[in-house]
Amino acid sequence: MKILEDLIAALDVSARVRDIRQGIFHTAVLSRHCGLAATLPRDALKQEQATVRDAGTLLSRSVQELVQMAYSERILEASLGMAAINSLIDVDEAACVELNAAELILEKGEGKRVAVVGHFPFLPRVRERAETLWVIEKNPKDGDLEEPEAERVIPQAHVVALTGTSLTNHTLEHLLALCDPKAYVLMLGDTVPLSPVLFDYGVHALSGTKVIDEDLAMACVSQGANFRQIRGTKRLTMFKR
Repeated sequence: MKILEDLIAALDVSARVRDIRQGIFHTAVLSRHCGLAATLPRDALKQEQATVRDAGTLLSRSVQELVQMAYSERILEASLGMAAINSLIDVDEAACVELNAAELILEKGEGKRVAVVGHFPFLPRVRERAETLWVIEKNPKDGDLEEPEAERVIPQAHVVALTGTSLTNHTLEHLLALCDPKAYVLMLGDTVPLSPVLFDYGVHALSGTKVIDEDLAMACVSQGANFRQIRGTKRLTMFKR
């Protein structure tokens, strides 16, 4: 998992872990900043070992130990690791714009073949404007393709949008390898690290989240907020220069 190695190597891990919350939909770690990641409860419950080891004692760990949890095969632990990584990133807002990932996909995907890994609420709008839309999903809904279909459709796509949780479940490197070198590739979701490290791997844009009100965002996570319900955040997109 070279991408995780490079993301972690770019971090300053000297911060103290101040708080950890793991809600049904989102996970938050508070260290230098407040970092978010999707919790992925459905995927976790399919695992034989779904629990977080040493739950209740994690605040005594260093942030360096927490970020290493991103390598865990246990989804709930990997979610904590990704939130810890995001909590350490000093997001360069000067390199970002306040742009929703949906608008970027609509712009880049107009009249083109689009592959999206992850089921998002805006997909009907994309379907109206794209030549073809393929949606690959671990928990497929009507019209979605199952994971093995990624091998067939992603190489055909002009635009590829990858959920940030592909870092959590350790599929990102494989998905990027499937992309046509000429395809426009973006990552989206609040698990996405807003780090230029990902541009070294063929990603052109990162649509993620920066927390601007730590107390509010942490409260939302604790009270079961989904992506649309989390407040105290900015939706930012960073482009490869």
